Amino acid sequence: MRKLALDDEILLKVDKPARYLGNEVNAVYKEIHEDTIRFAMAFPDVYEIGMSYLGIQIIYDMLNRRDDVYCERVYSPWTDLDAIMREKNIPLFALESQDPVKDFDFLAITIQYEMCYTNILQLIDLSHIPMFAKDRKEGDPIVIGGGPCAYNPEPLADFFDIFYIGEGETVYYELMDLYKKYRHSDMSRYSFLREAAKIEGLYVPMLYDVAYNEDGTIADFGPKYSDIPEKIKKQVVTDLSHTYYPSKPVVPFIKVTQDRVVLEIQRGCIRGCRFCQAGMVYRPNRERDVEFLKSYADQMLEASGHEEISLSSLSSSDYSKLPELIDYLIDVCSKKKVNISLPSLRIDAFSLDVMSKVQDVKKSSLTFAPEAGTQRMRNVINKGLTEEDILKGATEAFVGGWNRVKLYFMLGLPTETYEDIEGIAVLSNEIAKAFYSIPKEQRPGNGRVDIVTSTSFFVPKPFTPFQWVAQNSNEQFLDKQRFLNHKIKDQINHKSIKYNWHDVELTRLEGILARGDRKLCRVLLAAYENGCLYDSWSENFKYDMWLKAFEDTGVDPDFYTLRERSTDEILPWDFIDAGVSKQFLIREWERAKENIVTPNCRQGCSACGCKAYGGGVCYEN
Repeated sequence: MRKLALDDEILLKVDKPARYLGNEVNAVYKEIHEDTIRFAMAFPDVYEIGMSYLGIQIIYDMLNRRDDVYCERVYSPWTDLDAIMREKNIPLFALESQDPVKDFDFLAITIQYEMCYTNILQLIDLSHIPMFAKDRKEGDPIVIGGGPCAYNPEPLADFFDIFYIGEGETVYYELMDLYKKYRHSDMSRYSFLREAAKIEGLYVPMLYDVAYNEDGTIADFGPKYSDIPEKIKKQVVTDLSHTYYPSKPVVPFIKVTQDRVVLEIQRGCIRGCRFCQAGMVYRPNRERDVEFLKSYADQMLEASGHEEISLSSLSSSDYSKLPELIDYLIDVCSKKKVNISLPSLRIDAFSLDVMSKVQDVKKSSLTFAPEAGTQRMRNVINKGLTEEDILKGATEAFVGGWNRVKLYFMLGLPTETYEDIEGIAVLSNEIAKAFYSIPKEQRPGNGRVDIVTSTSFFVPKPFTPFQWVAQNSNEQFLDKQRFLNHKIKDQINHKSIKYNWHDVELTRLEGILARGDRKLCRVLLAAYENGCLYDSWSENFKYDMWLKAFEDTGVDPDFYTLRERSTDEILPWDFIDAGVSKQFLIREWERAKENIVTPNCRQGCSACGCKAYGGGVCYEN
């Protein structure tokens, strides 16, 4: 029987003790032998968030298929347990074995969003592993990072031994094989990392030097040794229908954010929205075979007992076999009394018909993401959506029985004018007007429409056509927010419109970390030492402590946000080959400034560079 890392006295003191017990349905338990490679897969946020992430479930399943590897899970302790662990000197532990992470061979951390960076330091610190990669000794775990934020790893470079660039199913087995050789040889830790750096897709920061110009920009970046690659190539699974996928997902005992079976129907996106990092770095668009999906839907529902299944994709409507898959799921799920969740659908007649079959229209709200209020602005960001599309979709939805609509927009987009911002209020009003144009006796619900218009603030991200632009200042963002709030109140149907907005201080910090360089490592450590943790949780965000960290380390935060870059500047992430070429991104940036729309990948190839991967939408015809 397992001995728990926390005794009953501690478990009774903390919120949701089930977060730390493990032993969930479908969790993997193995005997540990002398040759077992112990791999701790960590999510730098609370259990409920991390358990909702499909990527960890995929890697967990994939690594545990090997007899010589035991992959276990780790999540950030909530603030109550964090304090107790520090006070009692309890090291961070893995859920399955309850063993200390410091006794493992690898600590792998997925980096999903910028505001989890202090939690990454918490995971390393509580594990009693030296914070800096350069200080780690032979017996310390290899700390490896991956996920979307690894496409600019530099703000975290000093804390990681390895970054994995790309999709996890590709070279982890090769890394495990190399580690077995290292463990049974007289090779040093440093020598192992040098060999690991030769595996395609793996970046070892300590093997690269960076030099700066007097103005703070990068003068030079490159490997210390001639046998280490200058460019790190993103890893991609070309065939998604013959790869690893968990048929028995781990089922938590407590309510988590995504408490359902997740069926990933495709990766990538054909749309090419210019603000969207995921749409660029997950190219090329690749679909899973519909028979593969049917089979896994059956197996996962059977093995989990979940009462809901969700289709995961950046744009579900673009999955070519969606009608067939939906018909199958409706048949299966109606018999099992399982709900179907369909996020990321474009609002068209087919989608509305499907949603009316799988949702309780009276209880659900529809979500539109026009992103911008005017056609000019939607052309700038390459949204591929006209006002006619939006209003037609909304009208069909109202006729179909919906009377609640959520609208998502961004403020601070490149080339934005106050006329574009006012367009958000006008479009919200036009959607309300479309509802009230329906004869009174035919209007759904109580005859009134509820429209929730939400704005986030635009953050330029690496590997997008907007990676060079200046981000708005806090004052500019707030001025635009106030202006829009006033304009919404001026609309005829303003009583039907509720306006929500994002936190400007959090946005500024996200922008700094998104396009940061290695100088931010010392800022990050200072912020962590100042008590910053769970920064994405508003009740824990300490903006003043972050400002103090910048001041104490002498790093200017405005350098990373308010400055427009030239297209020939060396950017901190330029050493990564993410598939999309710099020439393509520059071309898209120029087209954005001219309000020119680029057709989606199925309408015509835009020569982004991802055809080099040899699969997906690039080869459909």
